[in-house]
Amino acid sequence: MKIKESAENYLEAILMLKNKNGYVRSIDIANHLNFTKPSVSVAMKSFREEGYVTVDSAGEISLTEKGLEIAEKMYERHRLIAKGLMALGVDEATAYEDSCKIEHDLSVTTFEKIKDHLKKNGII
Repeated sequence: MKIKESAENYLEAILMLKNKNGYVRSIDIANHLNFTKPSVSVAMKSFREEGYVTVDSAGEISLTEKGLEIAEKMYERHRLIAKGLMALGVDEATAYEDSCKIEHDLSVTTFEKIKDHLKKNGII
């Protein structure tokens, strides 16, 4: 199933924040993505309804198995593309910024070829 780029960014952000902080709240997502809290609340309601996240009584957000699968895929793409760009001489900040733009539009075939190339050349 193909979901929108904005949804992929939200799910990836939840994974990254969970890895960094051990927990995720709406305000953390808002700060990380530079979105308003009301925008994040609307998105989280939709993600709960679609089965991508759960929210406990304390407001902590967790990815479901379905949400985690998408988040991990996007995070892998983000990191590997950035590493490839840095290997080409792009500075780290620009590489991560550009990889965020690229990661959503690559086909699985192209991404796997990039990944294989990076592995073969000892970049990852």
